Amino acid sequence: MKEKELAGLLLPEGILQYFQISDLVKKDNEYIIFLEELNMHPEQYKGHKLTSKGFYEPVKIQDFPLRGKACFLKVKRRRWLDEDTGQIVMRDWDIVAKGTRMTRDFAIFLKGIVG
Repeated sequence: MKEKELAGLLLPEGILQYFQISDLVKKDNEYIIFLEELNMHPEQYKGHKLTSKGFYEPVKIQDFPLRGKACFLKVKRRRWLDEDTGQIVMRDWDIVAKGTRMTRDFAIFLKGIVG
């Protein structure tokens, strides 16, 4: 099994439906999994003419540790131009826990330990 396929087993459930793994970096004390949003138009803009306009700056999100090392997801979100309205649009992506830089599942896990 390739490293990227194996990493897919460790990612938050459903994330590979909208993102692809573009790179995986292993450092002394951390893993970084790079994700790029797929060029799939958001459901709420079905029927609109959307043109891909690249990506927003990547966001670094902390996830569950792996084998005693910190694990981060470096996420690049896509943006599109709605040709009908002239506005830039993006997918409503609700995987990051509010007020944190961690995945929702990891934040719930930590809250259960602390609280």
